[in-house]
Amino acid sequence: MADPNERDTKLVQYLNEAFTNERELETALQADLLLTTKPAYAKRLKQHLKETKAHAKGLERRIKKLGGSPSSVGGVVARATAVAKAVPHAVRGSGEAEKMLKNAKTQYVSEQEEIATYLAIETFANKVGDRETAALARGIRKDEERMARFLESQIKQLTGSVVQDEVPASQRRGTKANKAKRKAAKAGGSKTAAKTKSSSKAKRPARGKKSSAKKSGGARKASAKKSSGKKASSKRSK
Repeated sequence: MADPNERDTKLVQYLNEAFTNERELETALQADLLLTTKPAYAKRLKQHLKETKAHAKGLERRIKKLGGSPSSVGGVVARATAVAKAVPHAVRGSGEAEKMLKNAKTQYVSEQEEIATYLAIETFANKVGDRETAALARGIRKDEERMARFLESQIKQLTGSVVQDEVPASQRRGTKANKAKRKAAKAGGSKTAAKTKSSSKAKRPARGKKSSAKKSGGARKASAKKSSGKKASSKRSK
């Protein structure tokens, strides 16, 4: 096979970077599984481990087809890096929920990095007319996006578990005691507002009485004018 041209050389470079990341993630997932006691979370990690292995195989085949060779050195480095990271993971946090939460956050960051990597490969491949590489990158990116969404939900759930395990009920929002306090405070506030409103009403003069008084006064003035007019006309006639 002829040496790859500039286009294929660059594609092989990007695919090898992704291949190294997949190998690192594979080792990291195996280590994280040992620390994951939540059944639904562990099940999804096992599924993603299978996906990750499939991603690496797909990348390897495409690299070879483009005339390159998968980076064996990169794979060794990736595995060593993942193992080194796994050691501190085992002592993270004070409880099971917090350890899983910290792992989920690390996994989420890794997924976002992979999404960016495959988006770049897909875009590059489309711009140089390599539909096969673009399709491969797009398919893997969708797997990573699904995993990222799952991890986002786990981060929320595991954070709730940490609150439940490590924060006293009196210091949490949403407990019965705190709800009762907020309800009482709200009721007290509404009563105060009602009293203020009623007192301000009592202080204001009645508008209706003022206007009726004005009307009666005006009527009296008008009748007085009329009577004086009649007297004047009677005097002139005399």
